[in-house]
Amino acid sequence: MTWDTITLDIDDDSDAATITVDRPEQLNALTVDTLEAIEEALAEAEAADARALVLAGAGDEAFVAGADISYMVELSTPEAQAYAELGHRVADAIESFPAPTVAAIDGYAFGGGCEMALACDLRVAAERAVIGQTEIDLGIIPGWGGTQRLSRLVGDETAKRLVFLGERIDASDAAEIGLVGEVVPDDAFDARIDDLAGELAAKPAFAMRAAKEAINAARDGSKAGGLALERRAWSGIFGTHDQREGMAAFLEKRDPDFE
Repeated sequence: MTWDTITLDIDDDSDAATITVDRPEQLNALTVDTLEAIEEALAEAEAADARALVLAGAGDEAFVAGADISYMVELSTPEAQAYAELGHRVADAIESFPAPTVAAIDGYAFGGGCEMALACDLRVAAERAVIGQTEIDLGIIPGWGGTQRLSRLVGDETAKRLVFLGERIDASDAAEIGLVGEVVPDDAFDARIDDLAGELAAKPAFAMRAAKEAINAARDGSKAGGLALERRAWSGIFGTHDQREGMAAFLEKRDPDFE
């Protein structure tokens, strides 16, 4: 499947997938068509058994500069509700994707762009990246999960400062508060993303999926429920090829050959 506003590439060697929002002249702002295309691409990447997924923006000015303001300006309440539901569906699909996801933040990541990054498992920023939940200056609030995911990542007060003040912070400040996990020099950014995606894709897929589900459950549900899921997920890995091979390789002091 092909789309006008995004691309999906799956590396033949690593089985790592990359979804790139390809609207650089509009700073990769998210239209309805673009969101629907991302949703379709996520389903296609999952059907292809992608072992890792990178979300990126075309060009070096923006990851995703936000939602499409020209579309939002005249929305009625029911229309805004539908737009919010679409954004939530996409963010939820990223969050629940059955392989690790990486937000490759090169340039601006504002509003809805920040929210898509928050839905990813890992966030890597180029030194030139600038990030923020800037909706307050438009007279609105984050509507695609930012009020929930941001506070869980950086804490209530830091999240409130970012949302209340609409602050735009650079990559180093984002790393300091835990909004991103890694900052990379601009000229080394693409290579680092490729290396990280390949490293994640090389891990045992069944175990990675189970680990992701268990970690997400610890955040989203009760501790007891999360621990119960972790027990089921952990024990369910045993008997798989990757569990047997990983442990045998360790004991035999060799590199594992995972499926």
